[in-house]
Amino acid sequence: MSNIFSTDLEEQLNKHNLSFDDWRELIQRLLDYGVLCRDDSQVEAELYDRFVRIHDVVNDYLALMGVRFQHDTQFNFVRILPPGARLAGMDDEADEPFNGGFRSRLNQHEVALILVLRAEYDKALREGVIDAQGCATLSLEAISLAMKSLLRRNLPENIGERRQAFKRLRQLRLINYFAEADVDSGESWIKIRPLIIHLVSNEWLNQIRTHLADNLLLVEEEPEQEQEQEQEQEDEAVKPSKQTSPHLTKSIFDTES
Repeated sequence: MSNIFSTDLEEQLNKHNLSFDDWRELIQRLLDYGVLCRDDSQVEAELYDRFVRIHDVVNDYLALMGVRFQHDTQFNFVRILPPGARLAGMDDEADEPFNGGFRSRLNQHEVALILVLRAEYDKALREGVIDAQGCATLSLEAISLAMKSLLRRNLPENIGERRQAFKRLRQLRLINYFAEADVDSGESWIKIRPLIIHLVSNEWLNQIRTHLADNLLLVEEEPEQEQEQEQEQEDEAVKPSKQTSPHLTKSIFDTES
């Protein structure tokens, strides 16, 4: 390696008994995956421990590009924050990026799934059912029911689309499960990781709930007697619809044609 930074970088790496190949492997993994989670695999455990040893050097290097990282020492993960990213407890960047850059672009299925999992993780926190690694365990059936309840949507019926959505969230270290086929059965169990809190903050979660309350129309059951009177007065009678509870008639994911 021969550039203006090589001498200083090698000097810092030597202090920690690390080679340039060790450095390059760590930086490439961080920039490629965007996150390191120590309990994910043996490889990530080694890379995370390496990061902890030289986190100041990594910080100085990334700062040259305007890139920051979030390091959670409680749950042992580090996540790259692209320029302009906003995160609770961290100062905002002065300038906004003009394009996506380091940002992950998620499709509609992935966004919906993240919102539901964040709400379910918040529920698990309140109920105190979080394990030692800060994870909440939820069945796929429960996730499907929560999707219908919160967003009035279903999980992707196409198996390929469903697997891709869950795979994307696993790559972001938001969830964990054993095999790809686990997302095919409602009896399978998914672990929601604490990283999801930092991706969807409490402020955003409250905004989503407020948006739902403002934009989802609740249709209440009309008294049966009033409907009977309307039937007598109208030339064309309409049978009353018997509902046991209010229902949602509009989804925040509906689009205007």
